[in-house]
Amino acid sequence: MADPRGFLTTSRETPPRRPVDVRILDWREVYEPFAPDRLRAQAGRCMDCGIPFCHNGCPLGNLIPEWNDLVWRDDWRAASERLHATNNFPEFTGRLCPAPCETACVLGINADAVTIKQVEVSIIDRAWDSGWVQPQPAEMSTGKAVAVVGSGPAGLAAAQQLARAGHTVVVYERADRIGGLLRYGIPEFKMEKSHLDRRLRQMAQEGVKFRPGVEVGVDLTVAELRKRYDAIVLAIGATQWRDLPIPGRELAGVHQAMEYLPGANRVQEGDIDVAPLDAAGKHVVIIGGGDTGADCLGTAHRQGAASVTQLEILPMPPDARPHGQPWPTYPMTYRVSSAHEEGGERVFAVSTEEFVGTSGVLEGLRIVEVEWRDGRPEPVEGSARVLPADLVLLAMGFTGPETSIMQDELGVEVDARGALVREDDYSTAVDGIFVAGDAGRGQSLIVWAIAEGRAAAASVDRYLTGKSNLPSPIPASARPLTV
Repeated sequence: MADPRGFLTTSRETPPRRPVDVRILDWREVYEPFAPDRLRAQAGRCMDCGIPFCHNGCPLGNLIPEWNDLVWRDDWRAASERLHATNNFPEFTGRLCPAPCETACVLGINADAVTIKQVEVSIIDRAWDSGWVQPQPAEMSTGKAVAVVGSGPAGLAAAQQLARAGHTVVVYERADRIGGLLRYGIPEFKMEKSHLDRRLRQMAQEGVKFRPGVEVGVDLTVAELRKRYDAIVLAIGATQWRDLPIPGRELAGVHQAMEYLPGANRVQEGDIDVAPLDAAGKHVVIIGGGDTGADCLGTAHRQGAASVTQLEILPMPPDARPHGQPWPTYPMTYRVSSAHEEGGERVFAVSTEEFVGTSGVLEGLRIVEVEWRDGRPEPVEGSARVLPADLVLLAMGFTGPETSIMQDELGVEVDARGALVREDDYSTAVDGIFVAGDAGRGQSLIVWAIAEGRAAAASVDRYLTGKSNLPSPIPASARPLTV
């Protein structure tokens, strides 16, 4: 293990966030630098448990005690190698994952968990800065070609693994840049796109070919795709957003979160000067209390919103782990993200009944308090009120992938949840077509997307060559214990 007494002598510490009044003036990531000696002490808190439940919490199976020990011993390069053994993109997960590994940490039973996520991102940032992350092109070509449709974390993970196995890999993305939601859904203050771009450069040097601005079924027919490639990986995500069909939904000023967030990212890319949907000077209401809602919140602050209110239909979560969500499960507790620190009001246990306005323009929304009875929200009599709003953003999650082309032209089946049907090896009923990530799983975490991309790549490699040296796949039917 690392420091034998570290978990007894060292308290949990994370990097401070930049002052709110400073960071809302720019779009850079919110955390201050963290001194290596302090990070090393945090890694030393790892107890190297006989049964490391952090492995169970992480779908990638990250070798957490091993790289904690290596960091504590100041062997950062070896730590980077152990980190990359299970995770293609630790710079993404170290910034974006909600860290189910930490809620499964054994130390977290009766103390503060190890800062696993911070150690992870510190390792990979040092690895990049030190020049240890280099392209790993295949030694020889298999002569087989694979198309990956979708360039989010699942598609990119599958593409990198398959290219390293010697296959010719082409990634198709309907947006004008590669990255999927990493590019246009995640705000810059959560992950600066330079981290994505340098990983894409590594992949290109490994032989992966990128084709942005190509929508399969529109710009490239399914027949052409089948003719050109020996196998196809569908990693199209779960981008079908959940709507709120109530009176007034048609009013100007009511938009989906994913109609709002990409514009702010395009400003940062230098494509445009002002986002098409800009919150400057507006009273903004966000419906939905999850990560996407928080992304909208931080974006609205930086655009200069007059006020921001975030609504959640569920009751306010408790501060401590509920009895019904024991360790090592992922508890639904009250969490404060960096965006929540920056201002705005959070309102729990309310439901939106109607959007109100005049002459087709939004002026507010009628909300009512709710009480949960037998798992259903019941309106509280006399609690209805109108909340002024110039801009409402719907951040209520996603219902599944956009399946029409995949179903009608590729012939891939869709299940009752709206997800693409696949077997435990990620194959579909259509020969040579595989499904990875949210497209088959439903909306989930970035770690599950990368894990499934890696696992699907192993199955594709085995399909094409009869065997595979890529990491053995987790079954597609696997469901997380902790999230």
